[in-house]
Amino acid sequence: MNTEAPGEPPKTVESSVSMPTRQFLPTGSDNCGDVLFSLFGVPAFFISSEPLPPVPPLLYSRGNRTAPATNSIARKGGKGQDGRKISPDAPKWPLMPKQNVRIITLGCAKNEVDAEEIAGVLAEAGYDLDGAADASDVTIINTCGFLEAAKRESIETIKEAIRDKKAGKTGRVIVAGCLAQRLGSDLERLAPGADSYVGVGQMARFADILDKPAVVSRQSAVAPPQHLWADVPTRARTGAPWSAYLKVSEGCDHRCTFCTIPSFRGGHASKPIERVVAEARHLAKTGAREINLIAQDVTQYGYDLYREFTMPRLMRELSEVDVDWIRLLYCYPNRLTDEVIDTMASLPKVCNYIDVPLQHVHPDVLRAMKRPWDGERYLLVFEKLRKAMPDAAIRTTFIVGFPGETEEHFESLLDFLQEARLDRVGAFMFSREPGTPSYDMANQVPERIKKERYNRLMVAQQAISLSVNRSWIGRKLPVLIEGHTPDGWSVGRSHRDAPEIDGLVYVGGKLLPGSMAETIITDAAEYDLYAAPAGKSNKTRLMPLRQAAPAAAR
Repeated sequence: MNTEAPGEPPKTVESSVSMPTRQFLPTGSDNCGDVLFSLFGVPAFFISSEPLPPVPPLLYSRGNRTAPATNSIARKGGKGQDGRKISPDAPKWPLMPKQNVRIITLGCAKNEVDAEEIAGVLAEAGYDLDGAADASDVTIINTCGFLEAAKRESIETIKEAIRDKKAGKTGRVIVAGCLAQRLGSDLERLAPGADSYVGVGQMARFADILDKPAVVSRQSAVAPPQHLWADVPTRARTGAPWSAYLKVSEGCDHRCTFCTIPSFRGGHASKPIERVVAEARHLAKTGAREINLIAQDVTQYGYDLYREFTMPRLMRELSEVDVDWIRLLYCYPNRLTDEVIDTMASLPKVCNYIDVPLQHVHPDVLRAMKRPWDGERYLLVFEKLRKAMPDAAIRTTFIVGFPGETEEHFESLLDFLQEARLDRVGAFMFSREPGTPSYDMANQVPERIKKERYNRLMVAQQAISLSVNRSWIGRKLPVLIEGHTPDGWSVGRSHRDAPEIDGLVYVGGKLLPGSMAETIITDAAEYDLYAAPAGKSNKTRLMPLRQAAPAAAR
């Protein structure tokens, strides 16, 4: 293993967005978004040019980006000449040759998990999955329907697939997921020509949907939201093998006035605890060292099944699984109880990382959003978290420009930032979504004011982030290595950094991707840290990377 000191970190092209906002959308009950990442979950310009371990065939693409399988998929139980399972009531038409399927998935990590389940179900049924194929027999589009921008992207992707169908580049086109559920029959009018429209939560049915197209009408599968969990072993693994998302529940019982998710994902529905633990064990066996628990609200986990909030029990049971890190995404502020906090603090495998979407801090705005509490209560919770876990990283997301937000309301948000001194802050400008109560609210904020407030907030947080990061200089920090820069730096994440949305740690020398490195922090920038392997010194002057700031800061 080469740990020689590298040269200067590469300078990257500046963008118009500062790093804390790589995730543009709010977390928690409204965390959906599409992040541009390459094969192994890190930006493409950080991938080493050295040979990587062999990767099995591509399974699906994220929009125009393909994602690889990182372990082989068992294809068992086929009973037809094409290897697919044939149920007793299947239509008796001539068996078709093995079909090639391309899955395009848009949106958040929850959609990515859905795509992995769909891919695994189809692979087990004997279908070939190749996200990079020039032509396919079937194209499945796993849509996002959270915000207007996501809706437009999904509709354009459907139209592109229909054009491919007319050009003979694909056969059937199946539209699935959130936008199909949200729009129902309206989607067929906006993007006509697909063969089937399938709602959310039906991953386990996809072999039947492809095997028996005659019994799946254009709208028959867009019923009220239902969640049919696929069998644990059938889930395909994509992306970096050492990090995995695990969805612990679906839907949401909160009724935030800006959020569309309950309308198409339905009410909160938890996976049984034994099912979650079995899936975690399966992920560990397929190489995961980090498991990220995801839901619209992980702190509500289990209440619908066990009549009590069961996340503390789940954390304890998952701590028996052979992984290094367990991360919770995303917590609801008034459900960060003493029991949840004490349990997190007592379990070494549970990352001291709290992603708690606040959305705002002024009581007037929170009341209009139908969100709990106010800034003073949030500060008390943060004080309690930091007392229990001194190295805790706290992340939140804010909405700027919500209807009725005044300059006074916004100034209270800036004051809160200075007092809270949060590790990670994301923000996005309010999006007026049809069907939500906030769509019809009075005093809509003009776009130019939204943009101005967004920039001011991110500039203020930039200085705080730099100060917090500098406090880590000289301290030891384990880092999960994920790739290399072209000139010899290793790139990874600490417990403070959730995949795709937070900062990175650059470690001197080439370390093995997927390994956990003990490091000493030697320098800091606004969003990233720089380190040397523990026991080694690095006297190279470290230059901050990706310092692109909001336009107002330039």
